[in-house]
Amino acid sequence: MPLTLTLLLDLAGTLVFALSGALLAVRKGLDIVGVVVLSVAAGLGGGMLRDVLLGATPPAALRNEAYLLTALVAAALGFWFHPGFARLARLNAGIRLLDAAGLGFFAIAGTLKSINAGLDPVPAVMLGVVTGVGGGVVRDVLAGDVPLVLRQEIYALAALLGAVLFVLADWAGLARSSAAALGVAVTVLVRLLALRFDLQAPRPRR
Repeated sequence: MPLTLTLLLDLAGTLVFALSGALLAVRKGLDIVGVVVLSVAAGLGGGMLRDVLLGATPPAALRNEAYLLTALVAAALGFWFHPGFARLARLNAGIRLLDAAGLGFFAIAGTLKSINAGLDPVPAVMLGVVTGVGGGVVRDVLAGDVPLVLRQEIYALAALLGAVLFVLADWAGLARSSAAALGVAVTVLVRLLALRFDLQAPRPRR
């Protein structure tokens, strides 16, 4: 399979999301099987959900072994080198950073693939958001945590802003690779700013 922009974004998202799954499994005290399961689920979940909704079956993750190999590499890195990640930052903070990066890569990959499949911009953006949050939801549910997207934190909103900006930049004629980089950067930046300053998504007033 040729290395397209969508595939590049997918593999980048797979790597960082799978690594976040591995580190979460380590934090939860799971064994090597648990590390692999959480890595593969986090790395492949969002993209597989997207492909099923697009009718692109079997999903790309089952047709191209690069996806699974990337997730397994991430699992091995998390299992063997988690002390190094822990020294770079507190383990939970490292997981959040990887999760933000995965959210950005997958949100834009999902939006781009949806547009290439012929979807209009609004449903393409919505499917991009689903792609971005899907892997994290599967990872958190398997780990026994409330998924980030269901908490008060700005999570899906960050993916939405990045996907919308990507669509607008693409419509304005910016090169797709540049538009994708911009969308990923905005998603990650909004997510990290929300974490840094404890920004919360709006809630209904009681």
